[in-house]
Amino acid sequence: MKQGVLYGIIAYFAWGLLPVYWKLFQSMGAWEILAHRIVWSLIFVLIMIVITKRWRKLWEAAPGLKMKGALLLCSLLISANWLLYIWAVNSNQVMETSLGYYMNPLISVLLGVVFLKEKLRLGQWVALGMAALGVLYITLMYGQMPWVALSLAMTFAFYGLAKKVVNLEAMIGLAWETIFVAPIALIYLIMLQVNGTGTAIELEGWKLAMLALAGVGTAMPLYWFAQATKRLPLSTLGFIQYLSPTIQLLSAVFLFGEKFTTTHLVSFSLIWGALLVFTISSMRKKTGSVQMNPEVAIKKQA
Repeated sequence: MKQGVLYGIIAYFAWGLLPVYWKLFQSMGAWEILAHRIVWSLIFVLIMIVITKRWRKLWEAAPGLKMKGALLLCSLLISANWLLYIWAVNSNQVMETSLGYYMNPLISVLLGVVFLKEKLRLGQWVALGMAALGVLYITLMYGQMPWVALSLAMTFAFYGLAKKVVNLEAMIGLAWETIFVAPIALIYLIMLQVNGTGTAIELEGWKLAMLALAGVGTAMPLYWFAQATKRLPLSTLGFIQYLSPTIQLLSAVFLFGEKFTTTHLVSFSLIWGALLVFTISSMRKKTGSVQMNPEVAIKKQA
């Protein structure tokens, strides 16, 4: 239990600090950062697979077209999520990314109802209604939908749904997800350099080294999360997962100077209340009821 809690805290703490990390590369475009993240993630994961001698397991993980199709879908969804997250952070919308990842577990459950025909208790339906009110309130007060938060939550929730079908361990899954898009990312980076529009080469030496560590920063939290899931009950890990968006919210206010208005307070309070109601209801449910799955609500995130 102690090891599981420690692994969980480290994983979600790392995901929570990602905005601080991506801010280092604010001079770069989101597409270029994403391409580097994909390429360096693949390099790091393949090195780990070579060290652990798991080449055979990697190829056996995708035996047919159906599995490869599901992995391709995972790859596209997580790439879209990464791109939007990086863009939002470097466009000074960290607070909205926090809102998105608070909403993510609830949207994941809603997708479970729609696509997997899962059943919810009354308290869980109340939680979804409270979250919807939180989104509606901020939409009416600002006159526009919080599309960044909703898009982050939706892409990650659909990614989680696809991952339930794939059901691979973290490193193997990440390897396949990056294998599909790495050639495109690499070609894109080469084209930037050929056209003279690449900005990574202009970074200071230490920032360039930090960019190369994007693969480590993507893969290691997934490994820590996997270790936590082996040691902890889902209810405990469910509580720990809110550490990540909380750190993002605090970073937005105290590090990046984003304003936390009364409207934000009301909207976030409704969603915080929804998460509390949902968690309590999930913990009290009987056998056969839906349980929030942290694997569906996972961050590298961004």
